[in-house]
Amino acid sequence: MTFADRISRRIKLHDLDILLAVVETGTMGKAAERLKISQPAVSKAIADLEHTLRTRLFDRTRRGVEVTSYGIALARRSVAILDELRQGVQDLEFLADPTAGELRIGSTDFVMASIVSVVIDRLSVKHSRINFHVLAADPATLRRELIARKIELLVGRMYTVPDDEALDTEVLCDDPLVVVADRQHLLFGRRKIKLTEIVQENWTLPPPDTPSGSLVLDIFQRAGLEPPRNVVSTYSLPLRQYLVATGHFITVLPKSTLHVIGERLSLFALPVVLPAQQSLAVIATLKGRSLSPLAQFFVEEAREIAKAKSYNRYRPPRRAPGGPAR
Repeated sequence: MTFADRISRRIKLHDLDILLAVVETGTMGKAAERLKISQPAVSKAIADLEHTLRTRLFDRTRRGVEVTSYGIALARRSVAILDELRQGVQDLEFLADPTAGELRIGSTDFVMASIVSVVIDRLSVKHSRINFHVLAADPATLRRELIARKIELLVGRMYTVPDDEALDTEVLCDDPLVVVADRQHLLFGRRKIKLTEIVQENWTLPPPDTPSGSLVLDIFQRAGLEPPRNVVSTYSLPLRQYLVATGHFITVLPKSTLHVIGERLSLFALPVVLPAQQSLAVIATLKGRSLSPLAQFFVEEAREIAKAKSYNRYRPPRRAPGGPAR
């Protein structure tokens, strides 16, 4: 019997699940608690794996276990194996009932308030029992979650197309920033405003050490201006929306975000010409990972609305409570 035949018959999916639990918790005891099995059962499963593979996966210490380079390599492959199996089961469930399913997405706040919200709205009408799990985070965190296969799609804003060996990244559209105020603001009704005229206004902006905040600073620098000093700095889009809605603050938003929320929140774009900027809405997937049918539908819808720039023109069919769309 070859080595490959031996391990394919002796290693079970449950063994890989135990391996990942020990890697993530750092001790046999905590892994047993997570999996709701006994600690001796965990220890035996790891010992059997090491015997089958003829290599040490963990170094035992007084404080627990430390995963070896061999253990890390097997754990990384185990994540992919279990993920593909889970995706396969979801594919079968979708074939049995195309109105149901589950999709895990990661997104930045800006894109979540525009493209993501519109796509979810459209898919919810077509597939009434989909469960969406949407993680809001910065691009670096979302990339880690995508590589760890905890989300299936990353939808966000980037300012250059990354050359990332782990991800396939598709540009959906160019999505420039615009200066935004509430209709109660004293600047409402002006036909033309220079950027120099509003530097001293009260602003609420993303933190300067974030990608979006860095882009805002670059806009002022390229206009030959110092950045605003009267600033509420926050990564929270809801807080910025609230402050602007008071009529006392202005901010910058992607054009697509304003299209979606502007009418509902009485926000409008000030007639300010900003220096040219590259601000891209993108969708990223993990290279080599098969997308679920729901993820494929999401990508297709995102492409459609981005191409048509129909963020605020789409109106889904009305649906009775608990009933189908009509």
